[in-house]
Amino acid sequence: MLVLLAGIFVVHIATVIMLFVSTIANVWMVNNSSFGTASWGLWLLCNKTCQQLPVSGGDEASLKAAQAFMILSIIFSVIALVMFIVQLFTLEKGKRFYITGAIMLVCWMCILIGVSIYTARFTGSMLMFTRPHHGYCFILAWICFCFSFIISILYLVLRKK
Repeated sequence: MLVLLAGIFVVHIATVIMLFVSTIANVWMVNNSSFGTASWGLWLLCNKTCQQLPVSGGDEASLKAAQAFMILSIIFSVIALVMFIVQLFTLEKGKRFYITGAIMLVCWMCILIGVSIYTARFTGSMLMFTRPHHGYCFILAWICFCFSFIISILYLVLRKK
């Protein structure tokens, strides 16, 4: 049981770190062309220098929503990690980690909404680029989506022994 708790804790910390990286870095989409490599994410468009991500007026609300949900997912993941540590020391034997699991499910939902908005509105929609492909931050965000769901289910099922 101790090994399982340690494993979940390590995966949870890895998920928090990957969420930070995927939200902060601007490599959600990448385009290689004769002018060089350009990448963009939630915040900036980077070619040789970085500038504010150019979005049309209709897509600005979608970009702000994706940014907000990714930040919320980081916040809920950190709160769940703290709650897990608190419950580890205060929870009675035989009780389940319901609060931690519920908070991680909220984190999972925030990741789903944020990445889905970005996928629907911004994947391949930059007109100045011909063949964009997904960058490592986009892939990391979907990996965090999977990990947070698995972790939340394990927290809900796991009992303290």
